[in-house]
Amino acid sequence: MSERRRQAVRTEIARAATELFAEKGVAATTGEDIAAAIGVSARTLWRYFPSKEGCVRPLLTSGLEAMAGWLRTWPRGTGLLAHLEDRAAFAGEAPAAGPVTALIRMTRTEPGLMSVWMDVHREAEGVFAGILAERTGRSADDLEVRVHAASLNAALRLGAEESALGEGEAPSYAAALHTSLHTLERGLPLLRE
Repeated sequence: MSERRRQAVRTEIARAATELFAEKGVAATTGEDIAAAIGVSARTLWRYFPSKEGCVRPLLTSGLEAMAGWLRTWPRGTGLLAHLEDRAAFAGEAPAAGPVTALIRMTRTEPGLMSVWMDVHREAEGVFAGILAERTGRSADDLEVRVHAASLNAALRLGAEESALGEGEAPSYAAALHTSLHTLERGLPLLRE
């Protein structure tokens, strides 16, 4: 099976799992339910994912993969926010829209989904450190590079959560991401007071 087809199947499984989790709850959804929803055997499903909660991973990584792509094109001498706005990162449909928003909401009540969400961000931190290291000519293991990568990662996670979990007049993903990255770009004034 080609890698493209394999990714398409993983995404199809993730969408089906998300719909079932939203409809029935995580505890009431089985791997067999997810497999049946897309017409594959449970055995096939388990070849793709080690747990039913893990089935949602492709949807949760989509926004972080897009951000990694934008970071790789970030020119020197340009602020991160300016670059992302130039790249239309804040326009159109956001990575946290639709099913991903539903997943982020479920992380508050479903520990298994929260675990996947946090694991996705832990892995993204290493990717961001590699990109920042290449940009600066430093090692990805350099503490300062790792702190910057962790800070960027936290800002992205919190922006997505603010948009998905906000009550009533919750900010759009673009607005929440802009606010979180603007806060990061300004530095840490709360630690200086």
